[in-house]
Amino acid sequence: MAHIADTHFPFSAVVEQEQLKLALILSAIAPEIGGVLVRGEKGTAKTTVVRALGPLLPGSSSSVVELPIGATEDRVIGSLDLQKILSEGEKAFTPGLLANADGGVLYIDEVNLLADHLVDVLLDAAATGRVVIERDGVSHTQAARFVLVGTMNPEEGELRPQLLDRFGLAVDVSAPREVATRVSVIERRMAYEQDPAGFAAGFADQDAAVAAAIGRARADLDSVELPPGQLRRIAAICMELEVDGLRGDLVVARTARAHAAWRGAERVEDIDVRRAVELALPHRRRRDPFDEPGLTEQQLDDAMDKADEQTAPSETPRPDADSTAEQDPPAGPTPSESSAQQSDPEPDPDPDGPGGGGVSPPGPGFSPTAGGAAVKALKARGVGNGEPGRRSASQSIRGQAVRGVREGGNGIHLIGTVLAAADNHLERRSTRLQVLPQDIRGALRRGKEGNLVVFVLDLSGSMTARKRLDAVSGAVVSMLRDSYQRRDRVAVVTLRGAGAEITVPPTRSVDAAVRRLTGLRTGGRTPLAEGLLTARDVVRRNRHKEPNRRPIVVVLTDGRATAGPSALARAGAAADRVRREGTSAIVIDCEQGMVRLGLARVLAGQLGGECVQIADLTAGGVAGVVRSAA
Repeated sequence: MAHIADTHFPFSAVVEQEQLKLALILSAIAPEIGGVLVRGEKGTAKTTVVRALGPLLPGSSSSVVELPIGATEDRVIGSLDLQKILSEGEKAFTPGLLANADGGVLYIDEVNLLADHLVDVLLDAAATGRVVIERDGVSHTQAARFVLVGTMNPEEGELRPQLLDRFGLAVDVSAPREVATRVSVIERRMAYEQDPAGFAAGFADQDAAVAAAIGRARADLDSVELPPGQLRRIAAICMELEVDGLRGDLVVARTARAHAAWRGAERVEDIDVRRAVELALPHRRRRDPFDEPGLTEQQLDDAMDKADEQTAPSETPRPDADSTAEQDPPAGPTPSESSAQQSDPEPDPDPDGPGGGGVSPPGPGFSPTAGGAAVKALKARGVGNGEPGRRSASQSIRGQAVRGVREGGNGIHLIGTVLAAADNHLERRSTRLQVLPQDIRGALRRGKEGNLVVFVLDLSGSMTARKRLDAVSGAVVSMLRDSYQRRDRVAVVTLRGAGAEITVPPTRSVDAAVRRLTGLRTGGRTPLAEGLLTARDVVRRNRHKEPNRRPIVVVLTDGRATAGPSALARAGAAADRVRREGTSAIVIDCEQGMVRLGLARVLAGQLGGECVQIADLTAGGVAGVVRSAA
């Protein structure tokens, strides 16, 4: 019996997922589309479908090259061939994964967790079609034209916008919701595991037919006509959907031609444009991580209708649905309806006073939908050794090699080793260059890490004025967005009345954090000491789970502590305890009005951190101070 690892699950055997299959097929027909991003929860056959595509590509039995998220830069782009340099004195290169993927598929599972320095390399290769190796004055270029396919679970964090835009098509997948379909999935998977070779043989003819159709469509692609009327329609649709830039227009046009070739048509028609828009534009309309992804049928219909109104009549008559139904390959389920936008809550009473105030009436209080705020580039002090991310400086096993070091480091620094051997060669007076153990240099790597960001949010009576609440809401959403993009874990501690509570335990899903914050009540006194001590407890508990993930505490308050005896003194003592444990902190001063006590600045000093005015965070024109780092 063949081992499972020796036989891929057949492409045609995957149940449903027609939208994903179509996107992969179109990218195989026209690699210039830019590849496919597959987003979905665990266990939805994302990886299975991608791996099954390889044997169907023309000219190769299996041309899917997988790029591990933990790969080193040398493994990805290639490196100098140390053996040839030492034995023959020849500057030879060992190709990396990008060069190996030339002409095929480069597959990255969990692409959203890929280290930043590898993302930069990947963007360069995807844009230029080649990979350039630069090592100490030695340069080498290799071809690297590939279909980029990435899979990801959105709960683990989003992609950098630059990389997201490089994916031509994007598909959201989910597990089937019908019992019969789920049963079919289980039956096929179990049959495959019992006899992989026999199961694959049962779908060999179907896979061969798909492979032949891909090859035919590739051969016919250049002859497919894109009429001027359809091109105008594409441009108008992109404008109607407010797609940034022109890459979306190009991808839709290329995808529409590939779809027409896949149907065996000689020219692009409306059905081809519609399928292309469904696949190429939803991820280009998302303005930030909290926007609902996708494009509904109604939105698509409206965009196409308005595009028709704005453009001159096409020389190609719009076909009836019946005339294209038989030609149109299955496109799978349409994106789900976007959730309705929350209505703006009514203004709360303003119990503005140093003593706090009463509890606000039931109903919406804190509303994390106010936005538009920029965010300060918060960083933990010093250099850490945490999980890869995009916030604070760290030593990294995956980061870019900075230089060779005699002790420590991660992996061998080839150039540093060769240079050390060359320097010692003269002292040894040997006729042949040798690398001895004392010449070996480790690679000192520098990267960035993700942090635990604990937001301490004051919802007391002194913060419930509508103007203040809107400002705080905008700042919280901005900082949550920033943490989402930087692969942090976030937690939210809220304080009001007599105590504090952990509203959001440490999580990577900032969407979940926003949902938990929606509708929080405000009012009551300000238990600031309790809030700081609760944040300290969150940091301590998480340190046991992730000892290398450094914490940052962000306190949004006006600094007034009013709950319990000696409230201000107890808050100062709690802040000092947080500081003495080495936790980086920043205070967002939410105090407004003519008379200001400056208590937030005092609190920042007690925490050993910085104090930033809420006005600075919400002023969109402030540059430098409030920009998220690349």
